[in-house]
Amino acid sequence: MSAYKNLVPRFLRYVKVNTRSDEFSDTIPSSPREVAFLKDLAKELTQIGLSEVNYNPENGYVTALLPSNTTAVVPTIGFIAHVDTADFNAEGVNPQIHENYDGTSVIKLDPAGKYVLDPAEFPNLKNYQGHTLITTDGTTLLGADDKAGVAEIITAMEYLINHPDILHGDIKVGFGPDEEIGTGADHFDVQAFNADFAYTVDGGPLGQLEFETFNAAGAHVVIAGKNVHTSAAKGVMINAIQLGIDFQNALPQDQTPETTSGREGFYHLMRFEGTVEQTTLDYIIRDFKRDGLETRKAIMQQVADDLNHQYQNRIQLTLKDQYYNMVDIIKEHMSVVEIAEAAMQALNITPDETPVRGGTDGSKLSFMGLPTPNLFAGGENMHGRYEYVSTDTMEKATDVILKISELNVQQH
Repeated sequence: MSAYKNLVPRFLRYVKVNTRSDEFSDTIPSSPREVAFLKDLAKELTQIGLSEVNYNPENGYVTALLPSNTTAVVPTIGFIAHVDTADFNAEGVNPQIHENYDGTSVIKLDPAGKYVLDPAEFPNLKNYQGHTLITTDGTTLLGADDKAGVAEIITAMEYLINHPDILHGDIKVGFGPDEEIGTGADHFDVQAFNADFAYTVDGGPLGQLEFETFNAAGAHVVIAGKNVHTSAAKGVMINAIQLGIDFQNALPQDQTPETTSGREGFYHLMRFEGTVEQTTLDYIIRDFKRDGLETRKAIMQQVADDLNHQYQNRIQLTLKDQYYNMVDIIKEHMSVVEIAEAAMQALNITPDETPVRGGTDGSKLSFMGLPTPNLFAGGENMHGRYEYVSTDTMEKATDVILKISELNVQQH
């Protein structure tokens, strides 16, 4: 029987609530459904016995304190997770529980078998022999990203409250909105949080310990066309859709997410919409090196300049940096990584420090003065209907949070 009786029920309760963020909103948080969930979370933190529970309406974060129970002077640790889910259907999440998975069988998500988790397509399933898996029913995402992290942090705090014999220093927890649209951490109040270092619990499979991320930028392209009747179009019409195609084709075609891996960066066309009169394209640009990101931005600007020269300045390109590689900060604070490594090793978990082909809130928080690597939370196939999580891995993630808290005292 699990030592964390509330972990799975808590997670199941969380994922059934739609907290999808809204990238087209100009409010903070981006959706009132996030606000409602966060306020409920604040009530729960008070109920389990945390102190200084606060919902900040200016940034949407719920924070709380578990006070130290030791006379030792130790650094204050923070554990942080986000409550919003990604841009996939999150209404009516109906989690399915599959006990004692054999590691080889195809898992039907829906009764008709239209959507399945097949080890031939998702080979990581073989790592979960004997585990209990929680999946979707094929119609929504699951929300383990990052409600698994939320549930694990709160369960760990509850465990420490109920086991005062485990010595720990001050522990701050933070739960926020809008990570999936890349804006939540922008408004985080690092000074008020008052932690010396922190961890986001927002990673994937067992053992992930991430402290090297992409550098990231976004690009928004607006193309103004000239629409006339097709019978008189020769030499007059300028088709904004065609210019959008030309723009995309002028970028390196071997540098997209589907053609790169490891430390290779990319350009990713996320959205292409429009008419002959006006077309818009939205990109994300990624590179592990800061100068590599700048080079990619320069290439995109050159493509726009070349097309503008040819078509009388009909292309408007807006580039915006989103976050930077946290390793540039973490490398000066490697003790934060080392305590997480020691915690995992003490639990017979092998740390996986593969650079993450993405980013976390910790990328921004580290540059804001709070060194924040990312710990595994257990989710796989995130952001879609094939998402799943192992309850066994969720328990181990909770173990790691507890062990980090213990080691923080023992090492000081």
